Amino acid sequence: MRIYYGWVIVGVGIVVSCIGVGSMMSLGVFLQPVSAEMGWSSAGISGALMLAFLCLGISSFGWGAVSDRIGTRTVVCAGGVLLGLGLAAASRAVELWQFQMLFGLIVGTAAGSSYTPLIATTTNWFTRNRSLAVALVSMGLGVGTVTVAPLAAWLIVNYGWRTAMLALGCIAWVVVVPAAFLLRPPPVQPDDDRPAAAGDAATSVAQALRTPQFAAVALTYFACCAAHSGPIFHMVSNALICGVPPLLATTVFSAAGAGGLAGRIGAGLLADRIGAKQVLVAGLVAQAVAILLYTVARDLTSLYALSALFGIAYGGVMPLYAILIRQYFGARIMGATFGAATLASTVGMAFGPLVGGWIFDAFTSYRWLYVGSFVIGLGAVAIALTFRPPRAPSPLAPSVANTGAA
Repeated sequence: MRIYYGWVIVGVGIVVSCIGVGSMMSLGVFLQPVSAEMGWSSAGISGALMLAFLCLGISSFGWGAVSDRIGTRTVVCAGGVLLGLGLAAASRAVELWQFQMLFGLIVGTAAGSSYTPLIATTTNWFTRNRSLAVALVSMGLGVGTVTVAPLAAWLIVNYGWRTAMLALGCIAWVVVVPAAFLLRPPPVQPDDDRPAAAGDAATSVAQALRTPQFAAVALTYFACCAAHSGPIFHMVSNALICGVPPLLATTVFSAAGAGGLAGRIGAGLLADRIGAKQVLVAGLVAQAVAILLYTVARDLTSLYALSALFGIAYGGVMPLYAILIRQYFGARIMGATFGAATLASTVGMAFGPLVGGWIFDAFTSYRWLYVGSFVIGLGAVAIALTFRPPRAPSPLAPSVANTGAA
């Protein structure tokens, strides 16, 4: 039986997003070793990730718009080369500002090529099972925390942080660049589910970005990521403060990643059946509750259980924003519109690690980080409840032959 090539695209998306975003997010594992060796503050190192998220967001819009025009293969290949270069260069930094610039600017910009364009391409390969396919590609982010972070931790313990970061750069060159050549343009098909409210085929990106639908999705995405970014980045550090040994502390981070894998698949399956908005709201509520519970979790068992729950919640909601954007604005400008929404989300992601570092430097505790993140998480729930449903497509619209079934 012939396998639909869209599932190959999904496989490439998992691998590339695992290495791309996983390498960037692994900075949380580097935090204490780099601080101890170099004498840099937690806030200073966290600033590198803040800059990386800002660059990821800006570049996601750019990479997405370029992929709409010239295709995803070239974008992902270029991003893989840039990712390896950024990690290798950051591993040689001797001053904090050098590390912030090299990791923040180059790695952040490169990581933008490994998620948004692939998500956009995946939505355009599928009509049936679209939510599941997007969830599987998004699963690469969870795979990254389960694989890249523990690998980085092992390399740090055995060879030091510089060798570990250089090794991640080499992996980017060896894995991401060849994988890019498996990408193909999606089959040409009618835009079956773009709502009438989004306009006709001539709708521009600028027009789409001015709609209330885009504003609601982007603001929810921003608040969602602002709520969970700090707890994610400082998860290993928090476990160490609770007395968990370094390698076991990393497995707490991996527990969240494993939960994220389950959450993405479960949310994708549910969204295909009951709708993306309903699943998103439920996931945002669960995320806020899990964040607040970190204020009372102190032993390894409770940290494992809570991190798994937290991972299920934040992992489950992340693919759903792409589904909503696709429903509102269709395939033709998917890369640019989802890239713009990703830009909003990464502004939220950028400040969580930095604020968490400031809070820890000031109070030697993350309690107020969790309380503040809980409040922001409730804000995301409130905004998500305002989503307008997309209007149904015209009954005169032609049916789509390609269902994306295996």
